[in-house]
Amino acid sequence: MEKWSLMTIAALLGLIVRWTVSLGSYSGAGKPPMYGDYEAQRHWQEVTYNLPIKHWYFNTSDNNLQYWGLDYPPLTAYHSLLCAYVAKLINPSWIALHTSRGHESEQHKLFMRTTVLVADLLVYIPAVILYCCYLKDTSTKKKISSALCILLYPGLILIDYGHFHLGFALWGVLFLSYDLDVLGSVAFCFALNYKQMELYHSLPFFCYLLGKCFRKGLMGKGLLLLIKLGFTVVVCFALCWFPFCTDVKQILQVLRRLFPVDRGLFEDKVANIWCTISVLFKIKTALSAETQFKLSFALTFLTVLPSCIKLTLQPSLKGFKYGLVNCALSFFLFSFQVHEKSILLVSIPVCLVINEIPFMSTWFLLVSTFSMLPLLLKDGLLLPYIVTMLAFLTVCIASFSIFEKTSEDDLQLKIPLSSIRRYISSFKTSPNIMKNLFLVSITLIGILTLMSATLDPPQRLPDLFPLAVSAVSCLHFLFFLLYFNVIAIWESRDSRNQKKYN
Repeated sequence: MEKWSLMTIAALLGLIVRWTVSLGSYSGAGKPPMYGDYEAQRHWQEVTYNLPIKHWYFNTSDNNLQYWGLDYPPLTAYHSLLCAYVAKLINPSWIALHTSRGHESEQHKLFMRTTVLVADLLVYIPAVILYCCYLKDTSTKKKISSALCILLYPGLILIDYGHFHLGFALWGVLFLSYDLDVLGSVAFCFALNYKQMELYHSLPFFCYLLGKCFRKGLMGKGLLLLIKLGFTVVVCFALCWFPFCTDVKQILQVLRRLFPVDRGLFEDKVANIWCTISVLFKIKTALSAETQFKLSFALTFLTVLPSCIKLTLQPSLKGFKYGLVNCALSFFLFSFQVHEKSILLVSIPVCLVINEIPFMSTWFLLVSTFSMLPLLLKDGLLLPYIVTMLAFLTVCIASFSIFEKTSEDDLQLKIPLSSIRRYISSFKTSPNIMKNLFLVSITLIGILTLMSATLDPPQRLPDLFPLAVSAVSCLHFLFFLLYFNVIAIWESRDSRNQKKYN
């Protein structure tokens, strides 16, 4: 009972922080003609309520796709429609066709924030609490600390409308943790049909479940499980896409909206490899769009391959979580048409391993929030950014004593480094190396935050600070990609050695 009481307090604290931050400014407030992401959410409610389903994804006189046209899968549209029905009951002018464009009022802002809060309460927060409560071989203190750190992660607090599909993905992980593979597949299908960016997580889900089928034997129980999973996926997709299956043109148009390859390799100053390289080599002008697409596909495929092969041949829950991190981070760094907020898709699986590798997880989560700094400054969220970053770091230090968790064992690097020493006997490491790198990293983050917030860039280099933030973050992410791949590849050997030791 005490554990559940403390978990409830952690959940309430997370809710209070979220609600407090959400009452500040929002994306695009008072900035016509597009206004921003807040207006996008409102406009989708307007479109889905006033137009027939067959017009939701098509450019018409009543649905200008250049003005925040729907570009997410059907579940997002259905969710918008549900919110629109509630909005209609409260104030019909909020979703009136055409005349509601750019609507801004305190009452509507409160309504929009409430819809996010309700979604969190129903999907995201219960998934976090249950996941942490049922962590195996973990003390009650660690479980509560994990829940608190995940709920106080600044990225998901500051970007307050990105949790719904992540909540479904978390439910998927939770179900798979207890061998409820069919329910896990249902939850992940919902996540994928809510936001197509869940493709970042799709390969680990697929490879882990396929690996379980292989392990059970494809001539027996494994084949039965494979059939059940395949049937489940088909049914879930059929239910979500049923209204659009009346016409092939409908399906093709929805897919074109979901995957707009004509937008180019990247937009804005995202902290991935393409934006960073473009500082020195203008890749978008030097290479054709087709070459850019093929190059990004090839690099993404090659970097996700080790985790996928490992998961298929040796499926394990720990390896599954590392696979989620590695594949999502590979997609973020190398794939086509990435947004700054997509780093949240990497952060969620990192949150899931914060109790196992608290030092590296905390470091990554701080950097991931910092990588969105240009976006947050644009939305006037400097103060909430600083406060939530400091609060998160403080909670992680107090809960996990992260600076005491930098040994080879704590970082799960003992086996890989021992293998290196077999060939290079003089190779040595020190716990202080990681601590010093962390301190240098945090200092650099602080300096760049201060400069971005207080200094005007040179006229000849107007994007100097956003590009600096992106490049520094990208270098961090490449380091983390190497680290998580190393511990993922050695994961099964490390587990066997740990069991022998125990």
